[in-house]
Amino acid sequence: MLKPAVLVARAIFPEVLQTLQQHFEVTDNQADVLFDKEQLALSAKGVDGILTTGSERVDAALLAACPGLKICANMAVGYNNFDLAAMTSAGVLATNTPDVLTETTADFGFALILATARRMAEGEHFLRAGLWNRWRYDMFAGAEVHGSTLGILGMGRIGQAVARRGAHGFGMRVIYHNRSRLDAATEASCAARFVSKQDLLQQADHLILVLPYTAESHHAIGASELAQMKPTATLVNIARGGIVDDAALAAALKAGALAAAGLDVFEGEPRVHPDLLALSNVVLTPHIASATIQTRRAMAQLAADNLIGFLLHGKALTPLNGLR
Repeated sequence: MLKPAVLVARAIFPEVLQTLQQHFEVTDNQADVLFDKEQLALSAKGVDGILTTGSERVDAALLAACPGLKICANMAVGYNNFDLAAMTSAGVLATNTPDVLTETTADFGFALILATARRMAEGEHFLRAGLWNRWRYDMFAGAEVHGSTLGILGMGRIGQAVARRGAHGFGMRVIYHNRSRLDAATEASCAARFVSKQDLLQQADHLILVLPYTAESHHAIGASELAQMKPTATLVNIARGGIVDDAALAAALKAGALAAAGLDVFEGEPRVHPDLLALSNVVLTPHIASATIQTRRAMAQLAADNLIGFLLHGKALTPLNGLR
């Protein structure tokens, strides 16, 4: 009996690749070549499943070129690289990797809050440049984190994990806005209070974005939203590029309308808006919020388990579009 064929579109942990090879005819990409649309379609021809990352766009054009495709297993919790409507119409299952990266990503989000508020990157660059030759009372004086107001836009698993860190670890007042309000028990566990988006923007000392990227959330933080924030406030984005209008953010930071920002994701990444690169009051990291060995391995394994579960047993672990 022929094994199903799968494409692993990017490099992954060798042990996870070996697991897949036990069950499937695998085309791997351990050289980690970044496929363009044509290369991805060519590589995926004739396969039953693809293990994707956020780099691979699965849309109507790819689905038309690969009519035998049955499942795309994303090694990410986000899935804005998937056209879910087109996949559902074509009968192709989409899966992601929720839960396994929640706490690790929340750790990193809070690290960015601290680094941004306390001007850590600015201080390090200053020191490395050999400019530190004396103490001064206001040298890189930043904003308090403990006891301040933490605002969270998007209150899913990761948002709740950030809230718990702020409320219980740093004594912060936690406010949040979400498409729907959390139940009372969850709010109590996070010590979080639901507010309107306007109140969130106006009240937060430190605002963190943890919402999925959709057409509705595109530029959810733009010039008008930034203008509502305190000039002493900080903004952290660990969600997805495109949720923030990076050009508007750079302008606000340059004008002093916002104190600082910490960004792990960018619109059009891996490109970064040049105006952001020119600013000292921005902490920039290359989309690494989930990057611990344990968590990335767990993400790869869950993506592999979705392929195994669906192609061999007819049931994926974490389906996105309801197909079985």
